Amino acid sequence: MAWNEPGGNNNDPWKNRGGRDQGPPDLDDIFKNIFGKFGKMGGGKGPSSGKGIGGLGLGIVAGLLIVIWVISGFYTIREAERGVVLRFGEFHSFVEPGLQWKPTFVDNVIPVDVQTVRNMASAGSMLTEDENLVTVDMVVQYRVVEPYKYTFAVVNPEESLSQALDSAIRYVVGHSKMDDVLTSGREVARSQVREELLSIIEPYDMGLSIVDMNLRNARPPEQVKAAFDDAIAAQEDEQRFIREAEAYAREIEPRARGQVNRMAEEAQAYKERVTLEAQGEVARFAALLPQYIAAPEVTRQRIYLETLEAVYGSTTKIMLDNKGSGNMMYLPLDKIMERQGANAPSSTIRNTIEGLRNANDVDSNSNSTPTTIRGDRFRSGRN
Repeated sequence: MAWNEPGGNNNDPWKNRGGRDQGPPDLDDIFKNIFGKFGKMGGGKGPSSGKGIGGLGLGIVAGLLIVIWVISGFYTIREAERGVVLRFGEFHSFVEPGLQWKPTFVDNVIPVDVQTVRNMASAGSMLTEDENLVTVDMVVQYRVVEPYKYTFAVVNPEESLSQALDSAIRYVVGHSKMDDVLTSGREVARSQVREELLSIIEPYDMGLSIVDMNLRNARPPEQVKAAFDDAIAAQEDEQRFIREAEAYAREIEPRARGQVNRMAEEAQAYKERVTLEAQGEVARFAALLPQYIAAPEVTRQRIYLETLEAVYGSTTKIMLDNKGSGNMMYLPLDKIMERQGANAPSSTIRNTIEGLRNANDVDSNSNSTPTTIRGDRFRSGRN
């Protein structure tokens, strides 16, 4: 229950048990009591020891203040940070990461992150060189490389960098055509914005390093967005068709080269074969020349018969005509082979021919007309 609640229970803590109002304690009395206790601990007596008691108390208080001052000077710099030390407000030195100490009220340490890559975005609508309106959204990535310059070169480095980025984007877009910004010239615009931004912030010497630029989006106004989407899709299709054509060319070209090489090798083989065959024929006729000179008629007849044998060796139809007679015999060898089988022995065919020849000879003798089988009267054909 509170001491001042209604109901007559007025238990004021500043009153003693006798009900006498003594008021709040006096600070002078409190310090006197403390110093008095220190004096008793030191063995002092009477009023003559008051001066020594006060000096000892002040010494202890001063020692405590020194200890607190020393302890308050310890601080920690993180691994990704560097500390900028200001002594009486003037730059003094840099501090590396780890546990450090500084004299309080003398040095002031400002930690600056020098490893983290920071992002800053900028977006807006702006006019191009051909007086079209586009909306551009870009992001710059930067890192602090000089903590002192980043802290004191300009009042607000982030704000200064943001304004420089806006200026660089508007300059580049204002000197570019809309189609270039939206389609094929995006990479060129990104590089130009980076170069322009570096040229703007270089005189300020803000201790920043531009890591990368990214053109996240560049789009036309909503009223014509559909038409530009179709144009972009058409350009992408064009590039896709070009890549497919190049792939097809890379696939066909080796095959065509292989066919060319094969045909060249076949032509070379045919040339060599024909040449060798011709040389063989020349050698054969050269070998026959002495025999022809010795017996021309016999050699001529033998060559003639060998040639006819080679020509009619594979024929399936033969017609025989007697010299000076009107009779003509037809020898259907193909039909004979069909009746006797496709693999009919050659002896059977030979016997058939001999039988027909003998019959022809008998018929010719009866007519007193010599009969011969003349090769120049042979006629043959295939089914």
